Amino acid sequence: MDIQRAIHILIIVLSLSPCFGSAGDIVHQDNNTPKRPGCQNNFVLVKVPTRVDGVPEVEYVGVGARFGTTLESKEKHANETRLVLADPPDCCSKPKNKLNREVLLVHRGGCSFTTKANFAEEYGHFYTAELFKMVCEANETDLDIQIPAVMLPQDAGANLENHIKNNSLVLVQLYSPNRPMVDVAEVFLWLMAVGTILCASYWSAWTAREAAIEQDKLLKDASEEFLNTENVSSRGVVDINTKSAFLFVVVASCFLVMLYKLMSFWFLEVLVVLFCIGGVEGLQTCLVSVLSCFRWFQHAGESFVKVPFFGAISYLTLAVCPFCIAFSVVWAVFRRISFAWIGQDILGIALMITVLQIVRVPNLKVGTVLLSCAFLYDIFWVFVSKWWFHESVMIVVARGDKSGEDGIPMLLKIPRMFDPWGGYSVIGFGDIILPGLLVAFSLRYDWLAKKNLRTGYFVWAMTAYGLGLLITYVALNLMDGHGQPALLYIVPFTLGTFLTLGKRRGELKTLWTRGEPKRPCPHIQFQPS
Repeated sequence: MDIQRAIHILIIVLSLSPCFGSAGDIVHQDNNTPKRPGCQNNFVLVKVPTRVDGVPEVEYVGVGARFGTTLESKEKHANETRLVLADPPDCCSKPKNKLNREVLLVHRGGCSFTTKANFAEEYGHFYTAELFKMVCEANETDLDIQIPAVMLPQDAGANLENHIKNNSLVLVQLYSPNRPMVDVAEVFLWLMAVGTILCASYWSAWTAREAAIEQDKLLKDASEEFLNTENVSSRGVVDINTKSAFLFVVVASCFLVMLYKLMSFWFLEVLVVLFCIGGVEGLQTCLVSVLSCFRWFQHAGESFVKVPFFGAISYLTLAVCPFCIAFSVVWAVFRRISFAWIGQDILGIALMITVLQIVRVPNLKVGTVLLSCAFLYDIFWVFVSKWWFHESVMIVVARGDKSGEDGIPMLLKIPRMFDPWGGYSVIGFGDIILPGLLVAFSLRYDWLAKKNLRTGYFVWAMTAYGLGLLITYVALNLMDGHGQPALLYIVPFTLGTFLTLGKRRGELKTLWTRGEPKRPCPHIQFQPS
C-alpha cells in the first residue's frame, strides 16, 4: 500500500476531535441538584495562591460552593489571609478555637456542607475543604450563609495541613478570575483553519487544471491510444464515493470507541507515531511542491532514482526527506515542552493540506452524504454519548484523559494568551478536512467550468466555512469552554450555502451528479477543422 492510500485511511483518525477549550470549565451548570434562595450559585473554579513563612508556594485550584457569597474576580482585590486548622477537623460542631477572620481548613465528611459553613461563619471564619461539589441538602433551611466556601483537592488540603502542623505561617488568597470573551489564540486558530483550506483548495484546483490541460493535449492528437486518459489524470488522487462516505461514520465510530476504551499512555504513544508518519509525508509533499516552483530545484524535482520498496523517487524528495523525519522526531521527543505546539501545528497543517490535495469528492452528492454523516457523527459522540457512557466520548478522547498526555496529537492548538486559567484553544483535524473537501471541490469546479469569482461557488463556500467556524467559537465562549461539535455549526453554513446557491442558479443537478467537468480547460481552445 502506497503512502497516499495510507493517508486516505488515516483520514478516519483525523476526524475525531471537536472544537473545544481545554483550559477547563470556569462556570459549571449542574441541574442535578436543586436551586433555591441561598443555594443557587454556579460552580466556579477558584484560584488559591499560598505563601508559607513569607515564601510563595503552590497555587491550588478549587471549586466554589453552591451556597455562600461570591468571590473576588481579581487577585489584587482578594485579601491575603492566614489559614488555620478547624477544631474539630470536620467542623460539625462549634469550633473550639476562637479566631478572627482567618481561613478555616475543614475536613470533608461527618455532616452536611452547609452545617460546616454555618459553624465556620458563626466564628467569623472563611472555609475550604476537599475537592467535591458542595451542594445543599434537600431539607435544609438555614442557607443564609455570608462567607465564601471553596473545595480544594485532597492532596492540596493534606499539604496545607502539614505546613500548619509544622508551625508554619500559611497565608492564602481566594479569587475566581473571569475568562475573557475572546482570546487572541482563537483569532489565530481561525486564521490557521481558514488558511489551510484556502491553500489546499488552490493546490487541488491547480492540479486538476494541469491534469485537464494534459488530457486535452492528448485528445488533440486524435490517437486511439490516448483516448482513455482518465486514469492518467487521476493518478495519485483518491475519489470518495457514496458508499465510503457512509462507511466513514461506522469505521470512525468504532475507532473512537476503541480509543475511548483503550486510552492510556502507551496507546497515545501509538497515535503519536501514526501522526509523525503522516506529518513526515505531509511536510515532505508540501516542501517538494513549494521548492519545485523555484528554478534552482526544478532539475532535482524532475530527476528520479529507484529506491527499494518505494519505487521511483525524485532527488529533491530524497534531499527533503531527512529534514522532515528529523523535524517530526524532534517534535515527538520534546512534545511536552511549552512551545511544542508550534511543531504540532506545522506537521498538522502540512498533513491536512496533503490530504485535501489527494482525497477528493467528485460531486455535490458525495459531499452532501459525507458532511451529513459527519454532522450526525459529531453531534452523537459529543452530546448523545453522555447518555450511554456518562461522559462525552469525543471530548474525553480529544483531551487524552487517563493517558497522562495533554490531548491527542490530531489537533491544531494555540495557548490561550490572555486567559488567567491558561490552557489551549484547539480544533480537530476533522473540522478542517471534512468541510475542506467540499470547499476544494467548489474551486476545482469553478476553474474547470470557467467561472470567475463572482459567478462561481468558491468564494461563497469559503466565506460560509469561515462564518460557521466563527459561530462555533461564539458558542464555545457562551458555553464557557464546554466542548462543542464544530461541524454542528460549520456543516449547515457550508453545505447549506452550496445547495441553496446551486438551486438558485439552476446548476444543482449538474453539481449533484456530474460534478467537475472532465475535459473543459480555460487555457485550451479547439478550432473546428
